[in-house]
Amino acid sequence: MTKTFLAASAAAALFAGPAYAADFKCSGNRVEKSGSTQYTLRMSSDEIVVEKGGSTKGKSVRRGSKWYVEIGGSTQATFENGKIEKGGSSWASVSDAQRVYDCPGDIAATLWVLRQKGVL
Repeated sequence: MTKTFLAASAAAALFAGPAYAADFKCSGNRVEKSGSTQYTLRMSSDEIVVEKGGSTKGKSVRRGSKWYVEIGGSTQATFENGKIEKGGSSWASVSDAQRVYDCPGDIAATLWVLRQKGVL
């Protein structure tokens, strides 16, 4: 193989896009899996509430530039600038969350944390 072919192949792989499909997708105020609603979202500019069957599972509240993910009023994690933190330490990235949830970053991060904490 020539160097040119290898370089072209590497470039094509790099720009082909992600080789994954998110399990969940946001559609308006719903989060769907295989076309079926799994969660409902209530949103404002400073709050994202995740509900299932009319019951609140958790929420994110924006304070300044940082979002706080809460379950039952207790902060479980925060996210800001594309980073999800737990206890002040890096836990994951918003792009990690978007690999599971095809949603805007703040919603994906909220859902990801709630899933990791076992409430979704």
